[in-house]
Amino acid sequence: MKNIEKEILRVKKLNEYENKIYQLGFKFIAGVDEVGRGPLAGPVYACAVILPQNSFIERINDSKKLSAKAREILDKQIRDIAIDFSIGIVDEQTIDKINIYNATRLAMEKAIDGLKIKPDYILTDAMKLNIDTPKLSLIKGDTLSISIAAASIIAKVARDSFMISMHDSFPVYNFNKNKGYGTKEHIAAIKQFGICSLHRKSFLKKFYQECV
Repeated sequence: MKNIEKEILRVKKLNEYENKIYQLGFKFIAGVDEVGRGPLAGPVYACAVILPQNSFIERINDSKKLSAKAREILDKQIRDIAIDFSIGIVDEQTIDKINIYNATRLAMEKAIDGLKIKPDYILTDAMKLNIDTPKLSLIKGDTLSISIAAASIIAKVARDSFMISMHDSFPVYNFNKNKGYGTKEHIAAIKQFGICSLHRKSFLKKFYQECV
């Protein structure tokens, strides 16, 4: 089988959850995913995407399985074909106040609320939301649903872009490289220079006393 034929079949499989839901009479299915639960610094981002039925986006996948260059290419393609999409952001101060789980859920709900077209069904990646719209939570949903995969890519590209833009303001932490994640270099910088306003204090308790 030719590579393109394999890719068509792979993407077709990614549409299976959406197609089953369309068959139930739903029209606008939003895939929702988040990025940035684990970093020591920066906000958590979520995205909600409504794609046309039976969308074919070559190479689309869970954002974690793609290179930065591939994500940027796919980000543009998804934005171009999407019926609607929206990004929800919850900052590090709010993460510290309400914890990362609740902040992640809030970011997803913000993303859904930001859609111009109200979805009548929602697919999420392993997160149960406090909304009345019919919904389904899928474990590893970004590998099972094209809508969730699309959301993961847009959220990842947007968050990475924000963290890169913060490098000039906080150069010692190399946010342009680590995006706020706890690399050895990042942790060493925290120990040497302390924390900045982008850091999640609740994530840094073991360093916090020596960093402030």
